[in-house]
Amino acid sequence: MTLAECKVGEKVKIESLHMNHNQQRRFMEMGILPGTEIEIVRMAPLKDPISVRVRGFQISFRKKEAEQITISH
Repeated sequence: MTLAECKVGEKVKIESLHMNHNQQRRFMEMGILPGTEIEIVRMAPLKDPISVRVRGFQISFRKKEAEQITISH
């Protein structure tokens, strides 16, 4: 399951990041690492962008990026 398939209010755990090295580095610098728990805070009507709460702060990113993040419940 990917982050893009989640619903608002869900809390999930990041399993892996399936993107190029530069994107992985950017997400990891923001605290989005495998094993981190995040909460889906807000989603635009077409699920783009998606806002999540991670480590006490809120981050928004594109649906295309969320499709590259594998999660578990």
